[in-house]
Amino acid sequence: MNPTATRTAFRAVAIAEALSWALLLSAMFCKYATKSEPFGLREGGVPVAGMIHGVVFVVFVVMCFVSRRAFGWSRKVTLVALASSIPPFCSVLFERGADARGLLESPRAHSSGATSKP
Repeated sequence: MNPTATRTAFRAVAIAEALSWALLLSAMFCKYATKSEPFGLREGGVPVAGMIHGVVFVVFVVMCFVSRRAFGWSRKVTLVALASSIPPFCSVLFERGADARGLLESPRAHSSGATSKP
């Protein structure tokens, strides 16, 4: 995968991961706080939203490793990226910070003077 495509994919998956968190939290709120089913499904919205979030979470983890290889991330940066998928919405915060620090650029850009530390 070329760096531009990897950057775009990482950004899209980070945003999707945050949106899937919002979907899951909304479904949980409806189920447990309002005692209603948000999607009108017999089994409830939490299993549906949970499955969606689980799939997107796994894709985000895979994209972290793809990005490590494409952008030459250190072990520390990779661990921070992986950890950002656990608290809700932090994947987007990591993506924004990584982009601002030049961590979502090709390794050649790093060697030309861009910083690579988070």
